[in-house]
Amino acid sequence: MGRQDLADALDDEMGRRLLPPTAVRALGLWLAGSGAPYVTGAGGHAVEYVPAQWSGVEPWPVEFPERSRTGTARISRAQVVASTRGAAERSEWAEALVASYVWGQGRTGYGPHRLKEILSEPTVDDELAKAGAALRREGAVAAYHGLRGAVKGLGPAFFTKFLHFLDQGHVLDQAYSLDQGQSHDLATDASVAPRALILDQRVARVMRAHATRVGADMALTSASDVAAWIWSDSGWTSHRYGVYLAWIHSATEQLASAGIGWPGSCPELLELALFDGVWNPAS
Repeated sequence: MGRQDLADALDDEMGRRLLPPTAVRALGLWLAGSGAPYVTGAGGHAVEYVPAQWSGVEPWPVEFPERSRTGTARISRAQVVASTRGAAERSEWAEALVASYVWGQGRTGYGPHRLKEILSEPTVDDELAKAGAALRREGAVAAYHGLRGAVKGLGPAFFTKFLHFLDQGHVLDQAYSLDQGQSHDLATDASVAPRALILDQRVARVMRAHATRVGADMALTSASDVAAWIWSDSGWTSHRYGVYLAWIHSATEQLASAGIGWPGSCPELLELALFDGVWNPAS
């Protein structure tokens, strides 16, 4: 078996097993405890940032506080969704990226400098616009494929945030259209495809630990090496992103049927829980 064959076998087994009972218990306890504010979804999950630290970043989201504010502010996922959707409606793609990037960096001091460099790239607006069109017409994996390596300095840990918040806005638009008895303009393939979710280093490391354990259980040759290869710290292929989305969405369905009160329509809640370290596969 070649390394790719081993990776495919491991992916298939993870797709069959999904979450072990220990994970379901840990996630259920979290949802009943510190995760209780998210029982209806992750929209209230907020981060702190300092507006004044982003004073040189343009364009600034119109919904965000003025950058003369030197104290901390809080921005929630729901607020980023609204800001991203508004910017996309005006075709202000760089503004949509700024909203998701600020949320993703929080109070990290080097974030503004990195974002300025990204925004200075001459192709950034065109590439973000193309990704937005691909997301709406073809789905998250196609949009990911288009953005991977397209803008210098903009890696998947941050452009998946852009895609996620943009896609959340699409979901709200679809729900409103259905409530009003209207059709929406998304292509059939995109409307049934897994929703875009954030994939970053912390989430990938949880997936790596889980893959290592599953691989060992199935006596897979070099299980830890294969898991480290497919769930590296960055640079994931569009195929890997598709595997991740399929696994998260299937695991969300598993949790929704486990009797722990998990909301079945919120795969982003599982992403949040993995990011927060609610479940440690290595323990």
